[in-house]
Amino acid sequence: MPLLRYDTIVPEAHESTLMLALDLAGTFAFGLSGALAGVRARLDLYGVAVLAAVVGLAGGITRDILLGALPPATFSDWRYLATVGCAALITFFAHPTLERFSRPVAVFDAAGLSLFCITGATKALEYQVGAVQAVLLGVITATGGGMLRDVLVREIPTVLRNELYAVPALIGASIVVAASRLGYDLTAASVVAAGTCFLIRLASIRFDIGLPTAPSEHDKQDG
Repeated sequence: MPLLRYDTIVPEAHESTLMLALDLAGTFAFGLSGALAGVRARLDLYGVAVLAAVVGLAGGITRDILLGALPPATFSDWRYLATVGCAALITFFAHPTLERFSRPVAVFDAAGLSLFCITGATKALEYQVGAVQAVLLGVITATGGGMLRDVLVREIPTVLRNELYAVPALIGASIVVAASRLGYDLTAASVVAAGTCFLIRLASIRFDIGLPTAPSEHDKQDG
C-alpha cells in the first residue's frame, strides 16, 4: 500500500509576492524590535541576534507548524534568516540613531504586529481553515515573537498587560478574513487591515488605552 502523500491532504499554498514581501517586512520590523530590546538589556552581539531572531521568526514558525506547512518557511527560505541577521547588525551598530526616534521599540513592534496579523491570517486562508481559526492564527503569528522577547528580558509580556496588543492584531486579522469571505480584493483589504492595526496599537500606547483589569485590594482601600 503506497504511503499517503502529504500534498494529497494539504493544499498547495504558494505565497504571493506581496505576502512574501509583507512577511519579510514584518520579520525585519520585529527583528529590529527584538534587537533593540537586547541592546537595552545590555546583551552582547550574540544575545542581540538571538532576540532579533526570536521576535522576528517565532510567530511565523508557530503558524507554519500549526498549519502543517513543513518545514517552516524560516528554514526553507534563506531570506528570513538573512532579514533578521540584517536587523540585528543594523541595530547593534546603529542603535544610537534608532534610539532618537520616539519609543522605537514600540513603533517597530507595532509595525511587525500589523504586518504579521495579515500574513498569518492570509496563509491560514490559503490552507482552507475556518474563518475563526484563520483569525486566531493571525493573532498567534503577530503576538508570539513579542511574547518570547518579553519573557527573555524578564518582563511581563505586553500581550498580557492592560494595553491593547492582541486586540489590534485580532481586528486586523478579522478584516482580512472578512474581506476574503466577502470576495473583496485582498490587497486593498491588507492595506486597510495593517493600517488599522498599526494605528490602534499606537493610539493605545499614546493615550494609555487598555482593557479593564480586576480591581485589587489596594484599589478597594483607596475607594
